[in-house]
Amino acid sequence: MNAYVFPGQGAQFTGMGKDLYDSNPKAAELFTRADMILGFSLSKIMFEGTAEELKQTKVTQPAVFVHSVIAAFCAEEFNPEMAAGHSLGEFSALTAIGALSFEDGLKLVSARAMAMQAACEEQPSTMAAVLNLPDDTVEEICARISQTEGVVIPANYNCPGQLVISGTIAAVEAACTALKEAGAKRAMVLPVGGAFHSPLMESARKALEAAIDKAEIVRPACPVYQNVDARPHTNPAEIKANLKRQLTSPVLWSQTVKNMITDGATRFTEFGPGNVLQGMIKKIAPELFI
Repeated sequence: MNAYVFPGQGAQFTGMGKDLYDSNPKAAELFTRADMILGFSLSKIMFEGTAEELKQTKVTQPAVFVHSVIAAFCAEEFNPEMAAGHSLGEFSALTAIGALSFEDGLKLVSARAMAMQAACEEQPSTMAAVLNLPDDTVEEICARISQTEGVVIPANYNCPGQLVISGTIAAVEAACTALKEAGAKRAMVLPVGGAFHSPLMESARKALEAAIDKAEIVRPACPVYQNVDARPHTNPAEIKANLKRQLTSPVLWSQTVKNMITDGATRFTEFGPGNVLQGMIKKIAPELFI
C-alpha cells in the first residue's frame, strides 16, 4: 500500500519550490494563490530569500506547507492509501488528501505559526535532541526532572535512538545533563524559540482551536494517521479534535510509521522539501529498504 508522508518545520531551504513554479503552470497558479491568501509574497521569499528570512515564523510554516501540498497536487501519480505528517506536516497531509481546502489549510497553518510565536514570547522555553537512549529512559529522566526543575517532556518520538524533549529552559538543560550521565550519545539544546508539543503551548492551542473550529474539515480520500495517537482517522470530528490537541501533545512519529506498516504500508513517498522523514523511516523500518 502507498503511504504518503509530509515533513514539518525545519525542512525549509532557500530556493524551495522554484523548480515546481518554473515547470508546472498549476504549481505557479497555486503559489500565486498562496501569496494572495497570506497578503505577502511568500513565493518570493521561498525562491529568493535568505536563510534568515525563511526562518521568520510567519514564513517558515506556510513555506513548508505550500511546497509540500503543491508537490502533491502536481505529482504525476497521486494515489495515497494512507497518509501522515510530522507536526506541521499533518496539515499538509490533510490538505493533500482532501480533508481541508488549500485556502483553509494555509490559513490554519498561518494562524498556527502566529499562535506558536506568541506563546514563545510569553514564556522562554526550548527543545533538545537526545540520541542513542531508549525512549523509556528518556521518559523516566524527564519525569524526575519535572518534579524539581519545571516542565520537560518527550515531544517528538522521531525514530529509534532519536527523541526530542521540550520544556522550560532550566528543566531542559537539567535533563540534558542527566541524559548524558545516563549514556546519551548527545543531548543537545536546539536553536528553537519554544517548547513545542508540550503543555507550555497551551495558549497557542487555545488560539489555534478557534481557527480549527472555523475551518471546514471533510472526510479525506484515505485515512490520516494523526500525531497525537498514531492511529488512522477519517471522521472529520475526530480529525478536528486531534488537531486541537496536537500543539500540547507529543508527536508519535515512530509509532505512526510502525502502525502504518502493520496496516499494510509497503512504500512511503515523501512530499515536501528535503527527505528528512525518509531518513527516519529507514531507522524505524529498515526492512522496507533492503
